[in-house]
Amino acid sequence: MSITGGDVVDLGRGLYAWLPPKRGWGLANCGLLVSPRGALWIDTPYDPVLAGQFLVESQKRLPDGVDIGRVIVTHANGDHFWGAGVLPDAEIIATREAREHIHYDPTPQQQHALVAGSDPSTPLGSYLARHFGGFDWSATEVVRPTTYFTGELELTLGDYPVQVSSLPPAHTAGDLMVYLPAQRAVFSGDVIFSSTSRQPGDHPVHWSGPLDNVIDACERVLATGADVIVPGHGPVLDPAGVREHMAYLAYVRERAHRLHAAGVPAVEAARRVIAEGRYPALGLPERLVVTIGSEYRHLDGSELPGVLQVMADVAAVAHDDGAACTGGPA
Repeated sequence: MSITGGDVVDLGRGLYAWLPPKRGWGLANCGLLVSPRGALWIDTPYDPVLAGQFLVESQKRLPDGVDIGRVIVTHANGDHFWGAGVLPDAEIIATREAREHIHYDPTPQQQHALVAGSDPSTPLGSYLARHFGGFDWSATEVVRPTTYFTGELELTLGDYPVQVSSLPPAHTAGDLMVYLPAQRAVFSGDVIFSSTSRQPGDHPVHWSGPLDNVIDACERVLATGADVIVPGHGPVLDPAGVREHMAYLAYVRERAHRLHAAGVPAVEAARRVIAEGRYPALGLPERLVVTIGSEYRHLDGSELPGVLQVMADVAAVAHDDGAACTGGPA
């Protein structure tokens, strides 16, 4: 069954955030900026169904004769990128470094075949069906950016400036953030996964890192002076919410470094951090396998394993009685 729905939040001065109906893998926030002379998206939903819904909601807010001519991609994960296919004539903007992650991830149709064809009696097959089975990429063609940049990119949309800044490797190797000075808002992409007491989110998942870079990216978001921060996933934040998220990242970094120094293997380290239960409201604790694994690779100087192996480790931890783990902290 396809995932449907999504809330549109009016952030003022032609800026809107589209927030998915629930938390979970693949349910990313998107942005729409509208002026009398044009419109653009910041990120896209994961599959054509959700992207089509976002497009319908966007068109309701467009002035007569205005089309969505640009898509700014905060990073190349499919849940922020693959929906651009519903805008076949739009310019798609990404960092040059995003190419690395495009080649790392499977294509949409490869991922659809993997989810549909995996054995549901195995931990990986069960996990993929449960968390990705609601998406449909069977007819989704590969999407490619049309404009790559490095560093800073200054755009305008009517009277609105749009400041696009590439970031050092953090969530992926090709992250960027979008600052909208007139709206005093930032779209951070997945360097921020948010959670509040009223709307709990999920544990972040970081494929690149190190966590020092993720924390520094959060500092860059705060340095804009924006009042409103739209994260890659989760509810819209104010600066205080970003600082709370940075405290989470610092905690995970400290635990990963301590467990690495004690000689604890990466997956076991993730199990131990999950077992500490420091952030019980957050969903998908098994994603700490990815983030801690990325941190270990920077400490070890080792290479990134294939995405299928990483997800197999994630699924194995989730399968073990809801990620309940044994063993005390180092």
